[in-house]
Amino acid sequence: MKVLATLLASVGLVAAHGYVDNATIGGQYYQFYQPYMDPYMGNNKPQRISRSIPGNGPVENVDSIDVQCNAGSVPAPLHAPAAAGSTVTLHWTLWPDSHMGPVITYMARCPDSGCQNWSPGTSAVWFKIKEGGREGTSNNWAATPLMKSPATYQYTIPSCIRPGYYLVRHEIIALHAAWAYPGAQFYPGCHQLQVTGGGSANPSNLVSFPGAYKSTDPGVTYDAYRAQPYTIPGPAVFTC
Repeated sequence: MKVLATLLASVGLVAAHGYVDNATIGGQYYQFYQPYMDPYMGNNKPQRISRSIPGNGPVENVDSIDVQCNAGSVPAPLHAPAAAGSTVTLHWTLWPDSHMGPVITYMARCPDSGCQNWSPGTSAVWFKIKEGGREGTSNNWAATPLMKSPATYQYTIPSCIRPGYYLVRHEIIALHAAWAYPGAQFYPGCHQLQVTGGGSANPSNLVSFPGAYKSTDPGVTYDAYRAQPYTIPGPAVFTC
């Protein structure tokens, strides 16, 4: 089984990986950062709401700052207006069918001046707003719907959070080679919102990236080829 899994993992490395290509937020379409186009556009580089990513490859070190928003990520100049309680639709590039794993989304409140000049560093500012893992011991994972077109994922902005600027961290963790560490592959990306409406809630149980995940977590080092329950890493999901 391990030999077969190794071969499948190798195929996965050769095949394309993925990232969020675009989003629909507040009824508006937003093209996300294009790693194979934006860096080469010079003075015509588009302004985005999503932070930069280096390409479609993974982060594999849970102790690296790269696990936060991806390697070399820098703040974006724009924010997407969105009402608290509204649903955001993300469109991934087609996800490889060998890359089973969970899909997880976090938010962090930015300064009152916005997210465009701010990065969290290693501060504990992130709260989880959605997670999906494995359906029992089946081969159905949260990432499975992204393996077919349209590769669409939705999350809802908590209706009770305070209005203001927020950074959203969204990721897939691919577990096709995660039976030993390092092996799990993290595909994080971040985008910026200006949340309107809402309430007065200040989420607790905040975590940092790096820091939220450990190499020994059962959701990080895990044999996905065995029929066994899966524990999603990170804190509990925040609810209003």
